[in-house]
Amino acid sequence: MAAAWFAAYRLPPACVLGHSFGAEVAAALAARYPRLVRALVLAGPTSDPAARTRRGQFGRWLVDTLREAPWQAPILLRDVVDARPWRVYATLSHSVRNAIEADAARVTSPTLVVTGARDPVVPAAWRDRLARLVPDARAAAVPGAAHNVATTAPVEVAAAVRALLASSLRKVA
Repeated sequence: MAAAWFAAYRLPPACVLGHSFGAEVAAALAARYPRLVRALVLAGPTSDPAARTRRGQFGRWLVDTLREAPWQAPILLRDVVDARPWRVYATLSHSVRNAIEADAARVTSPTLVVTGARDPVVPAAWRDRLARLVPDARAAAVPGAAHNVATTAPVEVAAAVRALLASSLRKVA
C-alpha cells in the first residue's frame, strides 16, 4: 500500500496525483491517511456510476481510443501487454465495485479533479459531481484533451496543480 511506502521512506505530506484507476487509489489514500496527503489530484477518475459496469467502462474506453492523440495508441496497447490482459480485467472488475464517492467524501486535503474536455470515460457531469463531494475541491477541464489528460496535456495539468498548491498555501498562511 502507498501508506507503507510513505512510512518506509519517512516522506513528508505530499501532493498525490492518481490517474484513471490510480485516482481511486489516491482518493483511498487521502481518505484513510489524511496526514500523508497535502493536496490531492484526481485526473480522469473512474468509475462514473452511470457506466459502473465492465461493459460500460470498456465501451467508454473504446470511444476514448478514437479521441486520444494518435501517438497514445501504441503506448496504451503496450501498457495492456506489459500489465497482462487478465490483470487489466481484474483491475477493471475491482474498479466497477469500488465507489470512489465514499472515499471522496472523507478527503480533507485541497483537491483538484481534472479531466480532458473530450474525455468519454469521465464526462463533465461525473467530474463535477465528484468534485462537489470533496469539501475543498475544484474541478477543471483541459480543452482538447481526452482521458489521458495527465500525459497528453502535461503543461496544462501541471499549471492546474500549481494553482491548487498555491491556493492551499494561501489558506495555510
